[in-house]
Amino acid sequence: MSVLALPRQMERTGRWAAIALGASIPVSVALDNVLLLVILICWLAGGRFAEKREASGSIVSIWALILFGLLLLGTLWGDQSPADARTYLLKYLDLAFIPLFAYFFRDPETRQQGLWVFAGSLILMLLLSFMIKFGVIGQGAIILGSDLSPVVFKFRITHNLLMAFAAFMFALMALEAGMRRDRIIWGILALLAAINVTLMVEGATGYVVLGLLALLLILIRLPARIAMAAMVALFAISAILVTVPGPLSQRVASLAGEVRNWSPDTAARHSSAGFRLEFYSNTLRIVADHPLTGVGTGGFPDAYAEQVRGTAMVATRNPHNEYLHIAAQIGLVGLAAMLALFAVQWRAARHLPTRLETHLARGLVVTIAAGCLFNSFLLDHAEGLFFAWMTGLLYAGLKSSDSVNR
Repeated sequence: MSVLALPRQMERTGRWAAIALGASIPVSVALDNVLLLVILICWLAGGRFAEKREASGSIVSIWALILFGLLLLGTLWGDQSPADARTYLLKYLDLAFIPLFAYFFRDPETRQQGLWVFAGSLILMLLLSFMIKFGVIGQGAIILGSDLSPVVFKFRITHNLLMAFAAFMFALMALEAGMRRDRIIWGILALLAAINVTLMVEGATGYVVLGLLALLLILIRLPARIAMAAMVALFAISAILVTVPGPLSQRVASLAGEVRNWSPDTAARHSSAGFRLEFYSNTLRIVADHPLTGVGTGGFPDAYAEQVRGTAMVATRNPHNEYLHIAAQIGLVGLAAMLALFAVQWRAARHLPTRLETHLARGLVVTIAAGCLFNSFLLDHAEGLFFAWMTGLLYAGLKSSDSVNR
């Protein structure tokens, strides 16, 4: 291969690796990591860094890098071990890949291919879940669930989050489709994904995210009069689902009981909601003690262990709330940077080239912003990579100079 041909080959390979990552995220951690390495190598070996900076330097990429930069700086202070600092920083590395994804997805056709591949992977996940539920296939090497909890490649929180976003994405595709047949197919897939979240797989985060995405869909796509009726219907359906026996009603009843029984002075035991409230309460104390700089990136486990020392409360490495987790590690400045990233994404979404991209971008913000209330999604592999990859893909349509000035 000639020296002149190398950049073109790296460009082509990196682009296909970025597209393939859309198929891999719902399926395989190992393949995710291989594809990320390929993308990084292709981006570095392809040269033309001035062009890459211009192509991927939107305001969204800049704020993602600011947040990651603060996490990088956070490794310089605190009492955390070097191993914890390195481990936690690597988990947040997806944020630094957003400009790389944006560069490889700068072409509209490539973005469309990426969305189709991701949608195909979600459809596979959905169909396999139904096959597990009805006994067509059983638990195996890559099938994690059973007929009682028909998850496929991921555990229930991740599965339900991806299926909630799938329902939103498929509904948008149904509304954007030009042919009646396509509208029907995408509409059925959206309905099946919603059923999968609410009636088949237990996961409170998925329920909340699906409800918020349904509300967003009503507000952005329906006329005012119809939207009011649709919101009433949404609340009525939610009330019915909470009362009808099934995973959702059981989970809601369980969580309500756990919240009622929780006491800040008593260690939680065998209670998901109780543990989370305990984590939140103790993490808030850590933030109050270190409001400006936090305890350092990767310093949360030691800080939390010290906070609960001498009590019957269990130590944790993750408070299951990304807002509190970021604030505990790199202070309120870090929390402000995270909130700014979400706010910039929401605002910049209106400047994306197509209506589908605009609505998907805002749906992504709702999905991750809501999910981070109950989980540390930027830390978690599948959720964090989903956020970074989809952000890079959707906001690749922004012109860096235009988006900064708007």
